[in-house]
Amino acid sequence: MGAFVKFFAESWYLFVTALVSGALLLWPTLRKGTIAGGVTTAQAVHMINRERAVVVDLRENEQFDAGHVVNSKNIPLVALKDSTALPKNKTLPLVLVCDRGAHSARAMLILKERGYENTHTLSGGLEAWRTANLPLEKTA
Repeated sequence: MGAFVKFFAESWYLFVTALVSGALLLWPTLRKGTIAGGVTTAQAVHMINRERAVVVDLRENEQFDAGHVVNSKNIPLVALKDSTALPKNKTLPLVLVCDRGAHSARAMLILKERGYENTHTLSGGLEAWRTANLPLEKTA
């Protein structure tokens, strides 16, 4: 046991380096919005096609008009709390989309307070949708 303690005492910086390296490797994944309730683009497409999921785009109108998921509803995050554009059926799955997935977590909390329990964020946001070469439409 004494040998291990001596090794650790002499090599503590290796353990710290390993921990910091691991944290830095995880950072991009955490930053992309892969949070609880997050779905991949493939899972989102499945939900849209098979479960009639409604895509809610949380970006501002100008960003939405420049390109959005086909048939998505534009409800900016600031208007979400009082919006009447949400589906009346609160059991339908909702897929929340923003630029990179960061604002979706806050929106999910707002919607859960409003009774929408089947709410998911698109991990990586619209950027992930574009990267997957999935269709976008523009508002004229």
